[in-house]
Amino acid sequence: MRPATIKETKEATVAAKRIGAGKGYYMISAVSAKYNIHPQTLRLYEREGLLKPSRTEGNTRLYSDEDLQELETILALTRDLGVNLAGVEIILNMRRKMDRMQREVNEFMQYVKHELRRGLGDWEQRLNTALVPSVNEHPVPAAPEETVETERK
Repeated sequence: MRPATIKETKEATVAAKRIGAGKGYYMISAVSAKYNIHPQTLRLYEREGLLKPSRTEGNTRLYSDEDLQELETILALTRDLGVNLAGVEIILNMRRKMDRMQREVNEFMQYVKHELRRGLGDWEQRLNTALVPSVNEHPVPAAPEETVETERK
């Protein structure tokens, strides 16, 4: 692992300011040293879609605080629990879906509370307009109807 050049460091600083003022951004060398992980492993996590660091104009990876939190989760799953990368991907995707679903439930609860404050007059009509049909990403086929054969005499 080679140290960052002055040009790369300046470029990373300028890009970090452009991407988000006040947020911390770290180069791959700093992240690999902090977490005692080889830079190639970080690149592998990016290739596998587990991490998505931003890039400078010179293509230097910059890891945000959110990226580091995700990395800590990945390391806990792989190092402490022995989960392989395919399992990590499934777990991270499920966590994202659960977070999205929790936000939707919270929004719905806010709507219901708002409607209850407005009154119960036409509650059924308003409730029906609030419900949005879900899109089933993986529909389960219905079981075929069982046919009952009758005995012939």
